[in-house]
Amino acid sequence: MILVDSSVWIDYFNGVASRQTDLLDDMLGRELLLTGDIILAEVLRGFDSQSDYRRAKRLLGSLAYADMLGRDVAERSATYYRDLRRRGIAVRKTIDALIATFCIMNRHSLLHADRGFDPFARHFGLVMV
Repeated sequence: MILVDSSVWIDYFNGVASRQTDLLDDMLGRELLLTGDIILAEVLRGFDSQSDYRRAKRLLGSLAYADMLGRDVAERSATYYRDLRRRGIAVRKTIDALIATFCIMNRHSLLHADRGFDPFARHFGLVMV
């Protein structure tokens, strides 16, 4: 299953053309895409227009859903974060560490447009689309 990060959804809903948004557009309705609590919170908070908010909520609601947070993900995420810090790699956002950890633990691929995930691919096996 492919988790689509908020970085891609935000670009997609803003009409930004990129490799990731083109890929997302191609995958919608064809691939099993996943969303979750963290993604929903990050994406839906950004809409000013109520109609755009409802449209996005409807589209995201049509995807497979998973609760992404929990004790196991939180603890493993902290372990990854600490390991990267010991290697001299700064994790830019805690939320990226949580999303990456969720994907690694559940063997989901990640479609993203955020370089903050790169260390998780290099060091912990995060599979990126």
